[in-house]
Amino acid sequence: MKLRSRHLLGIEGLGRSEILTVLDQARTFREVLDRAIPIVPALRGRTVVNLFFEASTRTATSFSLAASRLSCGCVNFSKATSSVSKGETLLDTARNIEAMGVDGIIIRHQSPGAPHFLSRHVKAFVVNAGDGAHEHPTQALLDAYTLREKLGSLDGKRVLIVGDIAHSRVARSNLLCFTKLGAKVAVCGPPTMIPPEVEEYGCEVFYRLDRIMYEVDVVNMLRVQQERITASSFPTVREYRALYGLTAERLKKLAPEVVVTHPGPVNWGVEMDFDVAGFSRALVLPQVTNGVAVRMAVLFLLAGGDAVLAES
Repeated sequence: MKLRSRHLLGIEGLGRSEILTVLDQARTFREVLDRAIPIVPALRGRTVVNLFFEASTRTATSFSLAASRLSCGCVNFSKATSSVSKGETLLDTARNIEAMGVDGIIIRHQSPGAPHFLSRHVKAFVVNAGDGAHEHPTQALLDAYTLREKLGSLDGKRVLIVGDIAHSRVARSNLLCFTKLGAKVAVCGPPTMIPPEVEEYGCEVFYRLDRIMYEVDVVNMLRVQQERITASSFPTVREYRALYGLTAERLKKLAPEVVVTHPGPVNWGVEMDFDVAGFSRALVLPQVTNGVAVRMAVLFLLAGGDAVLAES
């Protein structure tokens, strides 16, 4: 099965069956990554570009590795050394890059909707690698993959998303993805960081972490978006940690079967204490590893890769 769209712009546009298609394909590629030579020629001859207008370590590197594991060329765009600094527009940048012969554009941009705009003006397929505080679909897919591998299924599971809901593209994508996979999602955070429209997605809203934290199967901690929030909406770091942080004390009270996720980078001592790093059911690093497999699946499905070569 293929995806209905030739782009991946958000989880909102995907059905449950399409999400499962990506996750099932990712399982195949996850096995490839465990081989002595973790490369398949599935996208040999194709080229993609990482068009990142915001800083990134995990996502940009993960897409670059995913492309190389598929034998696909990958060019990494640097905003600092590009003509953007001379006033070149996003569309001109993308069209010039496309004219050089790329098949796909992976874009991260500070403006919500930038990938959607680009998809209407280029022939290459477009992957949203994060657009402002709107969506981050591949993060949601890799989180879903990681939880599915650990829990077997998300159907009926209770997932709690904690933190800066208002400014987090991960929160929005995860809420949509987990719900479509059958999970019961709740969110928790300071009132100033939870947008009123979040209840429209059918999730419960809590403002006290200790009220709900010990009743769920998954605790999905979010990074505090300090670069996007205003001082008036954010308590002190000390207060935030005390009210909404996964502290060592709270960690001890979690049921042994509860799993913890975080999209990274972690603000240690703010949203999570460093004790979580040694917690056996913390999936932070497995998320990073699985991200390569999931992004391989996304590139493979959008680029129309050779299924036979994907297995070789």
